[in-house]
Amino acid sequence: MVVQHNITAMNANRMLGVTTTGQAKSTEKLSSGYKINRAADDAAGLSISEKMRKQIRGLSQASDNAEDGISCVQTAEGALTEVHSMLQRMNELAVKAGNGTMSEDDRQNVQDEIDQLVDEIDRVSETTKFNETYLLKGDDTGAKTYSASYKTPVTNDIGYAANKTAADLAWYAEGGTTKLTLDELKSDYLEVGTDGKVALKEGKKLYTEAADTTGQYGAQKKDKIAAVADIQAVLTAKSTALTLQDGTAVKEADLANYFDADGTYKGGLYKAATDGTATEVGAEQIANYVKVTASNASDLLLSFQVGADTTSENKITVAMQSMSAKSIGVDQLKVTGSDSTNADKAVDTISDAIKKVSKQRSALGAVQNRLEHTISNLDNVVENTTSAESRIRDTDMAEEMVSYSKNNILMQAGQSMLAQANQQNQGVLSLLQ
Repeated sequence: MVVQHNITAMNANRMLGVTTTGQAKSTEKLSSGYKINRAADDAAGLSISEKMRKQIRGLSQASDNAEDGISCVQTAEGALTEVHSMLQRMNELAVKAGNGTMSEDDRQNVQDEIDQLVDEIDRVSETTKFNETYLLKGDDTGAKTYSASYKTPVTNDIGYAANKTAADLAWYAEGGTTKLTLDELKSDYLEVGTDGKVALKEGKKLYTEAADTTGQYGAQKKDKIAAVADIQAVLTAKSTALTLQDGTAVKEADLANYFDADGTYKGGLYKAATDGTATEVGAEQIANYVKVTASNASDLLLSFQVGADTTSENKITVAMQSMSAKSIGVDQLKVTGSDSTNADKAVDTISDAIKKVSKQRSALGAVQNRLEHTISNLDNVVENTTSAESRIRDTDMAEEMVSYSKNNILMQAGQSMLAQANQQNQGVLSLLQ
């Protein structure tokens, strides 16, 4: 019997501490509703949960963005509804003016109403906006974009390098006993690679010696496989494309990189000569090879962010053309005159304008339908991702209450046992009497 170290009390105290810690965690989980309140609770679960939260909140906002996009599209489409109504009225008036019973004064009266409708079409185009963005004015910045393309289609072929002839061909097929011709090489073994140079087709081999048909030529000729560099010394890619200084062909999609924003040639393009050298194409010669086309950026491009990430697949873009009277072709509409000549032309002009407005409305309607499907998909993803995140992060209240009740009982029992253990040392006093 000892008094310095009460091991029973120490054990009861340690176990009570473990129970108290577990009880504190259960209390925290029950009060917060989360079973992960700090990284120490579940480090991996926290990491996964936070990634899901990023996706959930991003997609929820993307759904709101798509809703705003629908509102924007509906605003533009609603304005075009009135433009259509005005064009229909103008068509009605033009048909009326084409009647032979109309006098010049009558046609002038009709013209007065048409002029008012034209002005209203312009006003609608100039003033229709959504959140300070004018929707039917198009892009009125006056900026121009430039595209570059080859004047003639690019062709790629394989021919002899400088000072090389058919006599320099010295390659055999695997198992072959006769030299391959240039046509055979081009059709079955060689191609123009992405770097603009001659390359072997995938899986193909050429040999520098004929096969030994009486022996195991495959094993004997492993060191006789032709190197691509040796092939390129005899054959070269014949391309009509412009090249870089090292001879690499320039793809049409990359041509625009060699022109300034105003369409001015910056240099850097070369033309391969027959002797294998390359000569830089000057500004005065570039027009012989490249066609540069300027176009006014007349369409307003609205891009709606409909995903949690900023990739092109998560954006929906709609082009809105200018719907001014000039843009749709009715700004100079006339039905006046002594006969129906102008009125007849006006009917055709209005018909074309109606088609143009109809095309724009159709495009807007298609985008609206697409956005509605996008919203349905986003909401579905948010719902299911939230469910998955909940399973990782949320507290199962019933399960946690079981743990809480267990710890509560253990804590009371531990306190009782600690008190009993502390009383054990009192027995020593009986020895001292």
